[in-house]
Amino acid sequence: MTTTESPVSLAGRADARPAGPRPSSSQKARNRRKWYEIIGLSAPAALAFGIFVLAPVGFAVYYSLYKWNGYGWPTAEDFKGLDNYIGPYGALKDHIFLSSLRNNLLIVVGSLVVQGPLAVGLALLLNRRFRGRAMFRLLIFVPYVVSEATVGIMWRLILNRDSAGDALLHKLGLGSLIRSWLGDPHVVIWTMLFILTWKYTGFALILFLAGLANVPAELSEAAAIDGASWWETQRHITIPLLGPTIRLWAFLSMIGSLQVFDVIWVASTPAMRSLGASSSMATYLVDSGFNSRQWGYGNAVAVILFTIAFAAALLVQRFLLRRDLDGSLTRGVN
Repeated sequence: MTTTESPVSLAGRADARPAGPRPSSSQKARNRRKWYEIIGLSAPAALAFGIFVLAPVGFAVYYSLYKWNGYGWPTAEDFKGLDNYIGPYGALKDHIFLSSLRNNLLIVVGSLVVQGPLAVGLALLLNRRFRGRAMFRLLIFVPYVVSEATVGIMWRLILNRDSAGDALLHKLGLGSLIRSWLGDPHVVIWTMLFILTWKYTGFALILFLAGLANVPAELSEAAAIDGASWWETQRHITIPLLGPTIRLWAFLSMIGSLQVFDVIWVASTPAMRSLGASSSMATYLVDSGFNSRQWGYGNAVAVILFTIAFAAALLVQRFLLRRDLDGSLTRGVN
């Protein structure tokens, strides 16, 4: 006895079949090789990142919950929970740490408000052709390549009482402006901001000059033909096209300002740091953690510093760098 199937059932069975040809065994082998290559190339980097970044962060969080002496594993008797953070003697209740946090925020704002416009103005001037332009660029960039320890020692020698800085002010007839630049709690943080601006403006200048090199000269020439002045051209054409570079510099400057350590540690005095007048979160970490042998407390400060810097980086990328990152992504065409 034979059975026949209706055309409708045959059509339904045909529609149930997968569309397109099935991948061959050679294509599957190529896909496997591609994944093996990806895993083989990324595994060492992922392993190194886990060992040298994720593991130390995890250990810092773990040790910050204990009163740890720095040797071996902490015991249950040493467990303090969140006391190193919000306890009566925790970091977030310490006025010196809060002063250090305020100093970091002041350096962040000062860097963005002072270094940025200053470097943009210098970049616009040094982007024009004139005699000695290379020498001016070199002089402004030299402080950035000098080590932080050297910069701190140099400015400490210049700004000490009755030193070269005071002598220069006397020669200029500005002796009334002389202060204890590194010993006055009301002045020392502004002195640190001046030193940091002197050192890192060259880094911003190099970034902005590189960004200006990518601005088409034809746009400025067309604006000049239309009667636009030099300032109008810079304001409406050059600076907007320099926006991605400015935003990238702002991101790097913000993260660096939150983690600043070397210059402040060398240039400022321990007395000013102990008062919170010139300390940053990084110098406070070393003073209260390493030098005071309070390893658990120091790890808590490190976790707070990491959290603030990480949150700032996420916010900047989300709201400031998003347009640049989206514009750099490309999608494959299937």
